[in-house]
Amino acid sequence: MIVNEPVPDTFEDTPAKDRDPDWFKRAVFYEVLVRSFQDSNGDGVGDLKGLTAKLDYLQWLGVDCLWLPPFFQSQSPLRDGGYDVSDYTAVLPEFGDLADFVEFVDAAHQRGMRVIIDFVMNHTSDQHPWFQESRRDPDGPYGDYYVWADDDKQYQDARIIFVDTEVSNWTYDPVRKQYYWHRFFSHQPDLNYENPAVQEEMISALKFWLDLGIDGFRLDAVPYLYQQEGTNCENLPATHEFLKRVRKEIDAQYPDKVLLAEANQWPEDVVDYFGDFSAGGDECHMAFHFPVMP
Repeated sequence: MIVNEPVPDTFEDTPAKDRDPDWFKRAVFYEVLVRSFQDSNGDGVGDLKGLTAKLDYLQWLGVDCLWLPPFFQSQSPLRDGGYDVSDYTAVLPEFGDLADFVEFVDAAHQRGMRVIIDFVMNHTSDQHPWFQESRRDPDGPYGDYYVWADDDKQYQDARIIFVDTEVSNWTYDPVRKQYYWHRFFSHQPDLNYENPAVQEEMISALKFWLDLGIDGFRLDAVPYLYQQEGTNCENLPATHEFLKRVRKEIDAQYPDKVLLAEANQWPEDVVDYFGDFSAGGDECHMAFHFPVMP
């Protein structure tokens, strides 16, 4: 993975006495769409500098934690509002750059506010270099980064989520001359988590943003990470095992950070994303409950 060099910043200025592993249980979270919030340079697009300029206002509102939906580089361009990621470690240029992001996080912390960001674990844009290399060179290092098949017959028990736009979870690629798997739009191929290299890429990207000082992640579309024949390919044991690994590594290196599961599932399935209750919860700290979401 090509990683953009972050601006050096350790965030060690946060006093140890201020650390609180249960902060999220009392926090007021505020979702901020960067594009539509505040434009700092008059180009008609909200940006990170504009968001930083309005932090005093957000503090006055009583916000404890800001949640930013995807602001990553997207070359699709933005066919799914940023959930079509083409670079997990770069900021979309119209929003600013990594230095602007670090400045924003620093300024939020100085006002006693935390920051979490969306992280799209399940899929990338079809314009991501990984996918372009995967379709071009099946035997190359990225050939197995996505789920490919010679036909579209596997996993027939998996529902089509976007039934208004998609007729199948498989799409034929004329370059590779195979079908690729996608649970959402056909321009968002699913990553292959059976490949250990993909797991390492995702964990490295998570750590990249944690090293810049953020306070956690909303993990997008986590029920769909793995596939298994004869199932609906949702909430599989392998998915939970991977999330346990993510939680363990983050807890060990980045204390007091939070993982929020975005799992649009029945409550009896969502509760499993907290992990093992006897261990105090070893997957996500929080989960969306969609029936009560606006």
